Amino acid sequence: MSKVFTDSSTDGIWSGNVLTDTIASQSIGILIPNSTLTFAQAEYEAGCMAWRLQNAQTLAVSARGWGVKAGFNCFGSSSIQQVRVAPNDILTVFPLAVDAASQKSNALAWVTTTKGTELFKGLAIADNTATGMVTAVNGQTLGDAFFNSTLRSLSVQCEDGCTLVEVQIVDEMGGVVFTGQGNVRGPDVGSRSNHYNIDLKGLGIPIGKGWQFKVKTVTA
Repeated sequence: MSKVFTDSSTDGIWSGNVLTDTIASQSIGILIPNSTLTFAQAEYEAGCMAWRLQNAQTLAVSARGWGVKAGFNCFGSSSIQQVRVAPNDILTVFPLAVDAASQKSNALAWVTTTKGTELFKGLAIADNTATGMVTAVNGQTLGDAFFNSTLRSLSVQCEDGCTLVEVQIVDEMGGVVFTGQGNVRGPDVGSRSNHYNIDLKGLGIPIGKGWQFKVKTVTA
């Protein structure tokens, strides 16, 4: 069984961006409670977008991922770890538009540590300039949000057509502890994914106070 959910969402927030099904206009928990999800395909018009499956009462997140530009979805790469839909669950999205300024771009990142997973954002990132990402909700740096934890994985999605030159983990003194080179995504030469510009797992990097997670990008 498959269901389609939609929403006319507001950029830069989670709140209010709740997807409902196209037939009964119900949230996922009301429509298919206790069902098991095995795949998810999310699309946006332009920019970049994250999605999550969240309990509306406890706020616990049981699944999360990336959207892709409309028309570039691939069922074969849309499987997710099996998750049971609770009656109070909702699907929400966090979109960002393409930055209209020249040589600037927007980006999102899922960051996972031993303390949990948070969505990070970067706005108006100047080309070829290492720029700090902050949590999408509270505006905290990596060190503020995850001090005294270990970085496990990170996945970055830049706006359409943008190249992720590299990601950096920077300590409190400004020293670069880790660098990972990224790529383009979507229908561009050299792309490896429609979903992400870089996807890193098994990092095992201890995070200190004052540390930052930075990205360097180049616009289309």
